[in-house]
Amino acid sequence: MPRFAANLSLMFTEVPFLDRFEAAAGAGFKGVEFLFPYAFDIDDIRARLDAHGLQVVLFNLPPGHWDEGERGITALTGREDEFAAGVDLALRYADALGCPRVHAMAGLEPHGTDRDVYVRNLTLAAEWARGEGVDVLIEPINTFDMQGYFLTTTEQARDVISAVGAANLGLQFDLYHRERMQGGVMAAISEFQPITRHYQCANPPDRSEPASDVIDYAAVFRAIDATGFDGWIGCEYRPKAATVAGLGWLAACGVTLG
Repeated sequence: MPRFAANLSLMFTEVPFLDRFEAAAGAGFKGVEFLFPYAFDIDDIRARLDAHGLQVVLFNLPPGHWDEGERGITALTGREDEFAAGVDLALRYADALGCPRVHAMAGLEPHGTDRDVYVRNLTLAAEWARGEGVDVLIEPINTFDMQGYFLTTTEQARDVISAVGAANLGLQFDLYHRERMQGGVMAAISEFQPITRHYQCANPPDRSEPASDVIDYAAVFRAIDATGFDGWIGCEYRPKAATVAGLGWLAACGVTLG
């Protein structure tokens, strides 16, 4: 069965960020992901990984001015130099943390997006990342959660990946976003398997623990396993209460962290 990584930006928020590594390991996770590591010293994160036997499997490139509402700058016009600097910074963190993939958020259309800029920036990011053995991922995000996001459908992501034509550019397939925006999760797993490098899961519409009332996650995990996928599924959900108390979804879906 697939391997599951705890998203430390949304899970284990009962404790400060650097303490979440220990909490995740204590709950049985072997992999972790998070939104952004840049507010923390690389050596501090590395020490937590080593102390608790964890692997970082994914984090995002710098997103622009997050606190001012920006959600990525990859597709924004006039921000190319800032994007390139962000790629350089992200790859330094990826190298030190042993992280094999980074996510490049596209940005919001009202902030000035352009597909040609998007493709050029992703081409640059993929070229630089290839030399470091890192994959660059793009993720369609639903517009209920992020109004005006530039990349919203799995088909759009496939077209962009084809336009760039880099072997290390792939799809970050968030099952929650796909269900909210388009539906058809089961068919999409098969259709987009060739370009998928990472999955994420949560229960629609509140982004809580995976369940079976909207998406049949037991069937979804079996379907992903049947494709031969050997990567990670990020648990990018907001626990309804205490994180550990909510982990019963694993057994309910017939999967384990082992």
